[in-house]
Amino acid sequence: MIEPNKKNNNNNLPNIYGVFSIKKEGIVGAGHTKKKSAHQLLFFAEEKDDGSICIQPINKNFVPSGPKSFISKEEFLQNFIPEPDIYINKVYPSMRHLQKTIARAERHRRNKEYYSAEYEFKNALRIDEENIRATFGLGLTYLDRGEKDKAKLVFKRLYNLNAAFEREHKHLFNEFGIKMRKNKMYKEALKFYLKAYSLEKWDEHLFFNIARVLFELKKYKPALKFINKALALNPNFMEAIKLKNVIEKCLQNEKSVARIPQ
Repeated sequence: MIEPNKKNNNNNLPNIYGVFSIKKEGIVGAGHTKKKSAHQLLFFAEEKDDGSICIQPINKNFVPSGPKSFISKEEFLQNFIPEPDIYINKVYPSMRHLQKTIARAERHRRNKEYYSAEYEFKNALRIDEENIRATFGLGLTYLDRGEKDKAKLVFKRLYNLNAAFEREHKHLFNEFGIKMRKNKMYKEALKFYLKAYSLEKWDEHLFFNIARVLFELKKYKPALKFINKALALNPNFMEAIKLKNVIEKCLQNEKSVARIPQ
């Protein structure tokens, strides 16, 4: 799982890819029973194009789960030990099982078999409770069924997972936000989009979606601000141009109403 000076030509894996361990020392007990102890922590590691190493903890079900962090290659090689047997015999099969479970769930959802989709997404979350695809999928399934209260519970979980707003999950994020808006969950959708905006200034589609929700909430001035941001990035964004025209008409109507004598 460490191949110095070259990429793996068979599957294009990075030089460093797989399961590695690190020993963590601590103190257990107190007083005269106090003693040092050491235990092994497992991480999934992958080398990135810039040479840094992305590491993620391995959970009790032997899948990478939880927050990712980045360290230098030098620090990684000094502290981490390869665990190829654990990767081949435990982690890789568990990852494959999780991927197949999510794929089944997504297939059920595409086929509008929503209760089967819910069952499989929940199975996936039993393996990895922080899995982004499974969490989004479960929330989307509830929105498909019009079960807003259950969807709100999933929304709260997603809102606290910063990884949900990363670029690799953008299509799921957008679908979830649009579904919330179509279910008239405007405040939740706005909170969701603004969280993404605070973490990373994505692109014109994020600005458009924020403006669309603000428009639904009749907050026309901030809606105009965000639609202008979208058009600054893409002046030919036709949907944004149409929405801007509608927002400006609404603002003009508000001014006209304000001038009517009481």
